Amino acid sequence: MTEKHVFICSDSIGETAEAVAGAAIRQFNLETVAVRPFRRITSVREIADIVELAHRQQSVIVYTLVQQELREAIARHSLKLGVAIVDVMGPVITAFSQSFHHVPLQQPGRHNDLDDHYYRRIEAIEFAVKYDDGRDGRGIGLADLVLVGVSRTSKTPLSMYMAYKGIKVANCPLTPEVPPPPELLQVPRNRIFGLTMDMEALIKIRTERLRALGLTTSAGYASELQVLEEYSYAEELMKKLGCKIIDVTNQSIEESAGLILDCL
Repeated sequence: MTEKHVFICSDSIGETAEAVAGAAIRQFNLETVAVRPFRRITSVREIADIVELAHRQQSVIVYTLVQQELREAIARHSLKLGVAIVDVMGPVITAFSQSFHHVPLQQPGRHNDLDDHYYRRIEAIEFAVKYDDGRDGRGIGLADLVLVGVSRTSKTPLSMYMAYKGIKVANCPLTPEVPPPPELLQVPRNRIFGLTMDMEALIKIRTERLRALGLTTSAGYASELQVLEEYSYAEELMKKLGCKIIDVTNQSIEESAGLILDCL
């Protein structure tokens, strides 16, 4: 299959355009899409060179350019060469400018300023790492949210994803062999979320985990009997906690996080 090309162009670091392009690419069953970023573009000359390269490689250009001169240049050159382009930022800026009756600043990277949200995010990430997997029960009382569930139900990736949004999350594994930390029973029920998953899906994930570690897949960790025992224990404890239960089966981390955030 011929490799497809997507260029990401930005006068900042390009994370917005890259996120949009990535989300769109995942809607297609393609394994041969090469994404190439062009960051911190400052001149019309750079734009012309990038569009020329995109023309030769039959690439689609996804861009976030806040400077009007650069947006006009990429539109002009791409039209001339017949290159497909997607302006992620331009229509939004134009609509806001017309509605707000204000002229945009046209300053790249404004969202990357070291504001309060940035520091909250860093603090939340450090918190999630420190209080991951129930390693310190004190974090449960300090957390904005607490995630509980049996092993391999996405507690850690969900904690990190929400930490990136500035939310302090502690997570605690539920296993019959280890009693839950006493702090867990003191947390208000609206701050605790129990994660569950279809049993067959969980067994498959655990089996793949054992293979990745070079261990035998016949180990009890991935056995149906073990999972049933853990599920029974976790279900009973979740009822005792009175927490909201989220089924993460076949859900992306973003989708699972959205379900949790919708409950807040």
